[in-house]
Amino acid sequence: MTAVLPVRTLSEGALAFDHEKVIAATGERSGLSIIVAVHSTILGPALGGCRLWSYPTWADGLADALRLSRGMTSKNALAGLDAGGGKAVIMLPEGTVLDGQARRDAFLDLGDIVESLGGSYRTAEDVATNSLDMAVIAERTAHVVGLPTEAGGQGDPAEYTARGVYAGLRETLRRSTGSAQVSGRRITVAGLGQVGSRLAARLADEGAVLTVTDFNPAKAQFAAELGATWVAPDEAHRVAADVFMPAGVGGMLSDDVIAELAAVAICGPANNQLAEQGAEMRLRARGILYAPDYLVNAGGVIRLGDEESGDEAVLARIDAIEQTLALVFDEAEASGVTTVEAADRLVAERLRSA
Repeated sequence: MTAVLPVRTLSEGALAFDHEKVIAATGERSGLSIIVAVHSTILGPALGGCRLWSYPTWADGLADALRLSRGMTSKNALAGLDAGGGKAVIMLPEGTVLDGQARRDAFLDLGDIVESLGGSYRTAEDVATNSLDMAVIAERTAHVVGLPTEAGGQGDPAEYTARGVYAGLRETLRRSTGSAQVSGRRITVAGLGQVGSRLAARLADEGAVLTVTDFNPAKAQFAAELGATWVAPDEAHRVAADVFMPAGVGGMLSDDVIAELAAVAICGPANNQLAEQGAEMRLRARGILYAPDYLVNAGGVIRLGDEESGDEAVLARIDAIEQTLALVFDEAEASGVTTVEAADRLVAERLRSA
């Protein structure tokens, strides 16, 4: 069964429902709850990944899809893409392992839903999904990117995401320490997944004084190979650092974490890092420089959103995240606002111009 939720029928906490369309469905093959949220197509067809995740309630999954799709509108606008914001969520019952035919069924179901939107949304990989899953979706719709390289796609975009975060890190260091140089800087990477591990390896190679953590204790061996200091996940934010890099799931920067944070600045790849509304104000009050996540982690979507261009052009656009972040920091300083508000002003300006 599929329900289409029209505009202005739903609230997300204190935020008005501002999405163009949300589809909530039970997969015909998989029986799983699937949500596709299209926030905006002002700049072009919505683009955003598919997340495979377990949520405490159905409402939590819906809230995540709404929040993530709204963030994709900002991310794609700041990245200069002709794409709006959207997101898909496949919800797993707690403790479920999705593999084999069951996994295939789930992505065939998502492909049908994406196809029903007539090209207004393009999906891609995200948390717990990969290019092979995208190949299954492609059996049901052409509106999917990030296919395996052997199928003519770009494959896993993690290396591009990591490159964009590194570009943002350079500007963050320049503003907070006076130099973009990584060598000798104290940097904490919290989360060693596909993107976090790539960042940690590059930072270690460039001579950063590196602290790392992950909820998977087996990652401690990787930390040892890098020569990094390993700490428990709930201790990472208390380590004195020039830059703290959230690289795991969203919501890491809660009020309690912000109160205890021992870093000068924050710049990392995780989506939705701010756990509570107004968290950016608390960071500013503490004098902690915050690089908005939806700007610095846009490298992957830049690659996926422009599959026709060659690597040289795409890499130049990803590296330009450094200059865009400089504009955000300039606006925040000149206007006396948070970096989030400054970034949102750039987004609003681009949407108005469209």
